[in-house]
Amino acid sequence: MIPHNRPVINERDIAQQAGVPLATWRRRDAPGFRQRVPPLFDSRVLIYDQAQAHAFLNGQPIPPLPTEPHPDDLLNDEEAAALLGVTPSTVRAYASQNYLPRGTTVYSLRLWTRKDIETRRDTPPRQGQGGGRPLGTSGPHKAHAYEGDPRLRIAAEALTTSPDTPRTHLAAALAEQHGSSTRTWERLLAQAARTPAQ
Repeated sequence: MIPHNRPVINERDIAQQAGVPLATWRRRDAPGFRQRVPPLFDSRVLIYDQAQAHAFLNGQPIPPLPTEPHPDDLLNDEEAAALLGVTPSTVRAYASQNYLPRGTTVYSLRLWTRKDIETRRDTPPRQGQGGGRPLGTSGPHKAHAYEGDPRLRIAAEALTTSPDTPRTHLAAALAEQHGSSTRTWERLLAQAARTPAQ
């Protein structure tokens, strides 16, 4: 996630500002940098908070990122998928089919505002942009995709015991501890946050 109003920077631009070739930066400086300044997305495209990168380059304390969600935060397809309870490819398909805005591109990453994703999530079927096909009327219907899944309780406990930990970090820890993919745990955490405690 890119928190709202936070400029970002990639490693090529960081290396340029440090006055070294990118290859030298990646070999010599990047490992220590990444320990202090984590990338904003777990993806092949590594981008960082610009203020944090500049603080590192200037030998200053790394400023914390905002922790409270904001409607103008920018989310990638995995984060949007976790909020919607779908797969990242479905998010991209929604954008192509106008169920979602097309999003914006930052350093070749396609991103959507939290507000757009939450609007899509909260808009009932067939009501404006974000509406989908009406729900079927035959057979039993779950309240959500993870209804009855024991992992939902684990996700809820993780949110309760670590409320200030970013969900992407919680999801990675849960995936390592309990199996399944990080993406699945991100979706479980998103669902647990929306589901009233039992």
